[in-house]
Amino acid sequence: METNQNLKFFIVDDDVFCSTVYEQYLRNQHYDNIISFTNGEDCLDELYQKPDIIFLDHNMEEMNGFEVLKKIKRYDPNIYVIMVSAQENITTAVDALKYGAFDYLVKDADVCEKMTQTVKKIINIKEEISQNKLKHFRKLFSLLF
Repeated sequence: METNQNLKFFIVDDDVFCSTVYEQYLRNQHYDNIISFTNGEDCLDELYQKPDIIFLDHNMEEMNGFEVLKKIKRYDPNIYVIMVSAQENITTAVDALKYGAFDYLVKDADVCEKMTQTVKKIINIKEEISQNKLKHFRKLFSLLF
């Protein structure tokens, strides 16, 4: 069972107000391992810290969310990236998923609740994966000995 404390979050948003709101909301949900970045470049430089979940703004100066997303996925396809955008644009959402985002959230009044729901989905998936690995390991172990 993965506890909240084991999850490492990156928040990437050039709007400091937004990232502060997200970070505070996550802290209120008892997640404490959170690092915020105001641009994609800084986030990419820190991927060696192995974040589990990255909340990534779509519309940023310098490097947009899609460029950052593709680089994150090339670096480590197992990082869960959630694209967050003010655009309620189906094409943008579809592209985000096509490039490897786990989910696409629209910045609206419910964005923080949606973040929590998405994190819960990810925790469930991570638990499924680790239980399946354990089953396979036990099976392999029983075949060997």
